[in-house]
This record gives sequence, structure tokens and C-alpha cells, in this order.
Amino acid sequence: MKIVFAGGGTAGHIEPALAVARLWRQNHPGDELQFIGTASGLENQLVPAAGFKLSHIPKVVIPRKLSPKLLKAPFTLSSSFLAARKLLNGADLLIGFGGYVSAPAYLAAKSLQIPFVVHEANARPGFANRLGARLSPYSAISQPVQSGALQNALVTGIPLREDVASALVDSAGDWTGARARAKSALGFSSTDPLVLAFFGSQGSVALNQVIAQSLPSLLTNGTQLLHAVGKLNALPPMQERYKSTAYIQDMAMAYLAADLIISRSGAISCSEINALGKYALFIPLPIGNGEQSFNANALVSQGRAEVLQQNKFTSAWLKSNINRLLSLAASSSDAGSDTDSLATEKIVNYMQHALKSRVR
Repeated sequence: MKIVFAGGGTAGHIEPALAVARLWRQNHPGDELQFIGTASGLENQLVPAAGFKLSHIPKVVIPRKLSPKLLKAPFTLSSSFLAARKLLNGADLLIGFGGYVSAPAYLAAKSLQIPFVVHEANARPGFANRLGARLSPYSAISQPVQSGALQNALVTGIPLREDVASALVDSAGDWTGARARAKSALGFSSTDPLVLAFFGSQGSVALNQVIAQSLPSLLTNGTQLLHAVGKLNALPPMQERYKSTAYIQDMAMAYLAADLIISRSGAISCSEINALGKYALFIPLPIGNGEQSFNANALVSQGRAEVLQQNKFTSAWLKSNINRLLSLAASSSDAGSDTDSLATEKIVNYMQHALKSRVR
């Protein structure tokens, strides 16, 4: 069989797709698995590295406000739709995870009468998956929504990355020891507090600047810092108690080591932080449809996170609040959660259910 995976642009759309593809490959080693992505997204590093074939279609961006770019959108969508139809030729099933390539892939699959599954990770679904859910009877979502095209979708949770899923199992029963060992493995003191700061695979210039301006105060305060600046940003020089990197390859190790996390509240980050029992300060992306603020709600209600809008996140605020945040983190439960541990298996089973309609 030929199974096609659509999802690209950022790690939030790619990592769940990779987790599902790995399990499908394990269960069906003879099947042909193919990814559809863009020429510029993170999928160009992650998908081939995982051993999967990747093909490109034009990136479709639908402007949220009236602009000249809106006039180009129908033409870009048309060319992307035709490219997706070509790649889907002979496919038995498509599964999409949102992002720039999913909408044309859904439309192409519908035109070819190929069944497809939609998976939405965010608490507030995006345009592509709202469209897909209206075109397909097979929709899945990470958590229930009360209205819209996905209100009756199967609730599966979010697939965990292999390293995070393994860390959840290996650290159960000794989270304190796991944190100390992870700190040492990363070259930090095992006893001093460690802050992990990262702001998506591309990074954030504004948030990186706040971290840089706060460094002298944080480091003299006894805090250690692991800072992922993003692949598009200049790498700051290392200092004692401060390590910088463009992109963290072993996120599970970084999560385990952290006493406090400062990050965006993408769906994947929220899921992984919950899985490994961490406390977070979330700074939602100020653009989009507000999904990042919604993603953080569950952890905030559990007393495991705090949300701060980007325009309030300044070096003065961080200096004034870092000790309070570390105290909150120390007093919160450090036990992980298996809420999403079966998500990948649930989605694979749902894909097999959708395939039965093709067989008929």
C-alpha cells in the first residue's frame, strides 16, 4: 500500500507525522510511505533523517488580513493542488497534520476519491484542518473542542516523539534523579536550578533579546541556562553556566534537565512538557488564530504553567520574577503524565479504519 503524510513548515506539524509514520512502518514494513512538504520547511532536515521519502509542493499561505498577497492565494493553491494530485496518484490513504501543504493535499485526495485522515494538534484548529474535517469523515484531535468542523472528531491526544516517550517510561518513579542525571549529561551542575529557554524551531529575535539582556542578572543569581535560539538567529557566545545552541537535537534530555521552561505554547511543546512533568512560563505567539493561548490552558489549570503575553515579557519582568517562577516550579509535582502515550497507536488504528472504506 501507499500511504502519504502531509504536514510541514514547523516541528509542530512534522514531529507528530513522523511518530505515526514510524509506527506504521514498524507494523507494515512493506508499505510505501511518502511525505509531502515545502521546499523551505524544517521537514527537509527531519523527514530524510528519519528515513522517509519527501516530495515538495508549493507553499500555500492564506493571509489573515486583506493584502495584495490575498490575490495570489488562489493561484498558489491551484498549482499546489495540481502538484498534490500528481503525488497522490496511486495512494491508498492520506493523513494530514495541518500546515502549509495540508489544504491542497486534502482537496487533491477528495478529487481522487482517496480516503484521508485529519489530525489536529492545537486546541483551536487551523484553517487547513477545518477544511479537511469538512471534506472527510475521518478527523482526529488532541483534545475535545465544543464547536466547529472537528467537534465530533476522535480524541486521540498528540503523538509523542520517540525520545520523549522513552524518557517518560525510563524516568517514571525517579523524576528527581532523572533531572540530576540529565543536568550532568548536558554539562551543568546537578544541584543548581536550570532554565531551558526555546521559542520554536525558527526562534524569536524579540524573546532571544530578552534572554540576552537578562543573562548577567540570572547567572549571578545562581541560575543556569540552556538557550536554543533557533536556526535563523546568530548563536550567542557560551558563558559559564550558560550554553547556547541553534536547535536542540535531544529535546527529551533538555526537558528532563530543566527546573523551569520558558517557551512558546505550541501544541507539541505543551504535550511534551506535560508528559515529562515540567513547569513552564508560556509566551504565546502573538500572531495566528490564538491557538497557542488555548494550548496552554490545560497546564495552567493544573498549576503547571503560567502565561505571559509577549509585550509584557521584558528583561525587567524576568529579573523580578525568576525566583518566584523557580519557586513555583520547585513546589509543583515533577511526575510525568501518560496522557498522550497511546496517541500514536490510536491514530494508526484510525488510519486502518479509514483504509477499509478504500477496500470496499
